[in-house]
Amino acid sequence: MISLALVVLLAPLAAFVIQIFVGKRLPRSGDWVSLTAIFGGLAISLYLLIRMLAAWDPGFSETWQFNWLFYGNYTFKIGINLDNMAIVMLVVVTIVSALVHLFSVGYMHGDPRYSRFFAFLSFFSFSMLGLVLADNLFIIYCFWELVGLSSYLLIGFWYEKKSASDAAVKAFIVNRVGDAGMFVGIMLLLTTIGTLNLKEVAIAVSQGQIAGTLLTVTGICLFCGAIGKSAQFPLHVWLPDAMEGPTPVSALIHAATMVAAGVYLTARIFVFLTPETGQVIAYVGGFTAIFAATIAVAQNDIKRVLAYSTVSQLGYMVMALGAGAYMAGFFHLVTHAMFKACLFLGSGSVIHAMHHALHHTNSHADAQDMRNMGGLRKYMPVTFATFLLATLALSGVPFTSGFLSKDAILGGTLAYARLHPGNWLLPVFGFGAAALTAFYMFRLIFLTFYGEFRSGKEAERHLHESPKNMTIPLVVLSSLTLFFFYTLPAFNPSSPAGGWFGTLFANPPRAYEHAISEPQARLGGLMIDGATAEIAAASQAVKTTAPAYSESEAALMEHEAHVEHTSHLIAMAISVLVAGFGIWLAWQTYYKWKISAADWQKRLGVIYRGMFHKWWVDEIYHTVFVRGVHGLAAFYAWFDLKIIDGIVNGTADLTRLWAFFVGWFDNTFVDGAVNFTAWFVGIWGKFVRLFQGGQLQRYMLISAVVLAIFLLLKM
Repeated sequence: MISLALVVLLAPLAAFVIQIFVGKRLPRSGDWVSLTAIFGGLAISLYLLIRMLAAWDPGFSETWQFNWLFYGNYTFKIGINLDNMAIVMLVVVTIVSALVHLFSVGYMHGDPRYSRFFAFLSFFSFSMLGLVLADNLFIIYCFWELVGLSSYLLIGFWYEKKSASDAAVKAFIVNRVGDAGMFVGIMLLLTTIGTLNLKEVAIAVSQGQIAGTLLTVTGICLFCGAIGKSAQFPLHVWLPDAMEGPTPVSALIHAATMVAAGVYLTARIFVFLTPETGQVIAYVGGFTAIFAATIAVAQNDIKRVLAYSTVSQLGYMVMALGAGAYMAGFFHLVTHAMFKACLFLGSGSVIHAMHHALHHTNSHADAQDMRNMGGLRKYMPVTFATFLLATLALSGVPFTSGFLSKDAILGGTLAYARLHPGNWLLPVFGFGAAALTAFYMFRLIFLTFYGEFRSGKEAERHLHESPKNMTIPLVVLSSLTLFFFYTLPAFNPSSPAGGWFGTLFANPPRAYEHAISEPQARLGGLMIDGATAEIAAASQAVKTTAPAYSESEAALMEHEAHVEHTSHLIAMAISVLVAGFGIWLAWQTYYKWKISAADWQKRLGVIYRGMFHKWWVDEIYHTVFVRGVHGLAAFYAWFDLKIIDGIVNGTADLTRLWAFFVGWFDNTFVDGAVNFTAWFVGIWGKFVRLFQGGQLQRYMLISAVVLAIFLLLKM
């Protein structure tokens, strides 16, 4: 199975290389190369899924490793880990990517960089598949950065638009902020326990090699990467701007690939997250869910509504993982990928039709503004039906996959609040976001597909359904929003329990719960060297040598199970009520028009303006960080020019002044003394020369005069 996984991974990379170098010279600009690679990967992934279901082994795992780096006695190994989670993610990534590829054939037709677009799609798919299959945090981090690079290329694909290029740069920079924290977490693990292999890290935590505050800080640092990639508050600002890319890119980024990476990473490190780390994660996710939902309520751009919906749903997943509802968080990741990809591709179908209609009337109206739409269900029945089904799933309506996964999250969060008093804000976040989700999604449905077309009769005559290569992906994805795909062999519309997903992805035991003061007693002195067999043996040693549960522990576990069961039932009832209320409110406001949205906007005042302006987060960041950096740069420039250069220039001026003084002193005093000595010697020589005329009579006369003077002085 490892060899098949390698084919799935490398096929998109091969397609990328072909498309980049010779894509333009191939028939149809080589789109069939990328399609063949990704659909081939999808076929293999489905085969792996069938084998996984046939084996029905919750603990299935195959690993392939090789020695990558030698440093003294240390050997760094990298490889592929294929387990149940990886197989499901392979299916999710390939099915969404394959349908996005197919949708792009129609949507991007005629684009001058058509072959390059498919090359970037293939590179994106390769990056995400590599992240899914990596067996250690270092390789995850490498593919993590490749995902960031490929998303930069896709978001800024229409780089001639300043808004698109700015959005690409924004996404790249904001993600680097989170990635810096993730890198710190990776370094903490490597320096503390000497390995980055996920299984080895879990065993090291169970042995107590890293624990307490250090483990909590490490977990939070690793989660910083997820905050960036999965657009959690406060690093959520890049995701709505990513709408500037082509609509297929929006579906790819917002559904199953880039934004899923953060949730996937959190699920991978779930086993060694401490309770304190989990609580931080839960509150970040819960606040993000309600925060983004309030913004989506007030948006008019169809893609921006879906963008903030994605941020909110990612908050749901993160909140579930933080609250310990492992299965629920990962389950919602899978179900959300299907209906959100359907919604984004459906919005692309709507925008495609609107562009066509407005183009024929030479209208410059915004093709993405829902206020310019209306009545599209008459002209786009397939798009409407699939969009409605995906909306029902996103709203958590019964008999859809979204109902199952949302209810599991809300039940898990409610159970967490009941078992950990003082955390009631989390279920409030969850149920509040559920009500808002139902409201804003049916607001979108009613404004887009019901009523009268609001861009004129002339444009209305040119509305039509999208071609089949755009509607077939919608039909497939909307079909996958039905509940029974995830509950088989059980046919349970209320819970995934008993189905393949609920069985194969039960909550794993936390590694830190097995940590004791003498880990060798639990593990029989086994040393970890990264070998798969020894890892399995270590895990088995923990299971077989662990003491039996005491009566108090058994009673506690029974109590927790009872709380979780009753919380599930309570959450199911409340979630149906809040979703129904949200749908009813949207129906009264935007279908019956009995509630005036304009009046409520005035009544809410600053609250509505805050939602409409995205709570001014971008403006705050622009003021604090962008202008702050510019101001800091201006201060540094002034400091450099005035202080640093001033010191340098002042030193030069002082040096010149000193040199002038030294020169003057040298010329005046030193050279003056030398010249005076020479002058004096010259004058003395002239004077002496008066007495050295060479005449004997003069010598006798001078001697007589001197003698006479001497005698006179003696007298």
